[in-house]
Amino acid sequence: MQLGQVFPEQYQALLSEKADSMQQLFAPFGVEQAEVFPSAPAHYRLRAEFRIWHEGDDMFHIMFDPETKTKQRIDYFPIACKTIADFMPVLLQALKQRPLLRNRLYQIDYLATLSGELVVSLIYKKPIPPEWAGEAAALKAEFAALYKVDFIGRARKQKILVDRDFVIERLQVQQQQLQYQQIENSFTQPNGEVNQKMLGWACDIAKNLSGDLLELYCGNGNFSLALAPYFDQVVATEIARSSIRCAEYNIALNQINNVRVLQMSAEDVSAALSKGQQLKNIDLAGLQLNTILVDPPRAGLDPATEQLVSRFDDILYISCNPDTLAHNLQTLCKTHQVQKFALFDQFPYTHHIECGVWLKKIIL
Repeated sequence: MQLGQVFPEQYQALLSEKADSMQQLFAPFGVEQAEVFPSAPAHYRLRAEFRIWHEGDDMFHIMFDPETKTKQRIDYFPIACKTIADFMPVLLQALKQRPLLRNRLYQIDYLATLSGELVVSLIYKKPIPPEWAGEAAALKAEFAALYKVDFIGRARKQKILVDRDFVIERLQVQQQQLQYQQIENSFTQPNGEVNQKMLGWACDIAKNLSGDLLELYCGNGNFSLALAPYFDQVVATEIARSSIRCAEYNIALNQINNVRVLQMSAEDVSAALSKGQQLKNIDLAGLQLNTILVDPPRAGLDPATEQLVSRFDDILYISCNPDTLAHNLQTLCKTHQVQKFALFDQFPYTHHIECGVWLKKIIL
């Protein structure tokens, strides 16, 4: 398929192919029928990154074909949400009139929200001069009537803000209206509409659960905030300090008082719990940790974390890599049984798909 384009008339057939493939992969674990949550067939992605190509007085976005490595000019990008897709050509036209901002511009990164906020990182190969901030502020003012946009200048060992380096995403998750600070150059779910469906699916399951929740790999609190009403306490862990700060900000922003975030790796949590130790300043004796939620990186769960997870009555496993999920289920299904399985099409027109599985401990 053509790089950077969408094919709405083919979307359902392509999604069905992915669903059939996943059904075959997970059938050995008792998955009879997965719930499938589709994406919008166009304008679904809230993050986009492009190299910038200069040819004389012209400049344009490019992408590189992953197979041939050849560059392809991108004049319009219907994969991106409308906020990004419509702003891209407008921004380039404005930059062409501002030599200080366009010279040696190497890359542009876009981060948007469903509600239309936008932060744009202009990335340079050479050091950014002091005059850049004033010129970028003038550019922001030029767009103020039509776009809620902030600009960031980046170069090696430089990061210059015009105003702020984040957006505030607003998600409707069933009856909850949640706000999330999302910082540029940090991980966020790229498909906002599908993320809402994913959070809603997890909340539907949480209605059947009780006690307290332990969450590993919590990021900016994406699941922590949505699931907080369904548990007495939520203990969420994450290794990246920037994500911890973001999660704490989001907890305060949403006035949630039963979520605590700890800077700990999954391996450290596993080691502490296996030895009966406290998790930093949290006394586990006062908690009823019946449920665990994991949303690991593509490598999945390591053996120690598999053993930790298998101790819980209920497991919610969100996976961005079906192959490592299947590998982990070979262990987890020795002690647990799949209750629900879902596919979330975060990445249309690719082979990637997000999976969600609820497992309950087998009572002998």
